[in-house]
Amino acid sequence: MASFSDHNDIILLVDDDPDILQFLSYTLKKEGYKVYTANSGEEALKVVKDVQPALVILDVMMPDMDGIEVCQLIRDTHNILQPVITFLSSRNEDYSQIAGLSVGADDYIAKPIRPRLLVTKIKSLLRRKEPQTQDIPDQEQEIQIDRDRFVVLKSGEKIILPKKEFELLEVLVSKPGKVFTREQIMSLVWGNDAIVGERTIDVHIRKLREKLGNTYIRTVKGVGYTFNSD
Repeated sequence: MASFSDHNDIILLVDDDPDILQFLSYTLKKEGYKVYTANSGEEALKVVKDVQPALVILDVMMPDMDGIEVCQLIRDTHNILQPVITFLSSRNEDYSQIAGLSVGADDYIAKPIRPRLLVTKIKSLLRRKEPQTQDIPDQEQEIQIDRDRFVVLKSGEKIILPKKEFELLEVLVSKPGKVFTREQIMSLVWGNDAIVGERTIDVHIRKLREKLGNTYIRTVKGVGYTFNSD
């Protein structure tokens, strides 16, 4: 499998509108990115497996297979380097944002967007993909984090998490017992420039509890969340 650095400049654009693909592709190639395009969900899944991009920009509304389903299928594919996934869509209702985040998307960008703002957003997303260097005391814990393979081990069992769920758990595990406020979590995991709804953290916490069990992440009402290492 290719390394992280080999793919950090590769972007896949997925949209059924050829004009949008052409415009976005031109904009990103000017910035030095290697850009692949797909005009359907099925084609996008093939490209993801073949080139393993660092970032996938998905339209929500597409015929046959919409962006939500494509995102879910990418996150369910365990033998690839998981990309950052962001939706780019004219649909800006809360429910579509929540649906995208709940299946593992990292962000949601509304059309139309100015080229310079799009490039800034992409650079920010790719920076947050870079491996973290902080030490996590994962020895002798039931939950262990393997950054190199981007997986979580629960009692030795491998669990694959979407990128944002992984990063959220990584923050909580970094200081067991510490209560992280919602504002701290948003800043550390999504960044201060993230365009996400207020329920983003709740959705990701719920997903983590579904996969890890309810005993590890404790809610501190009115404050935030903490990781229980006992």
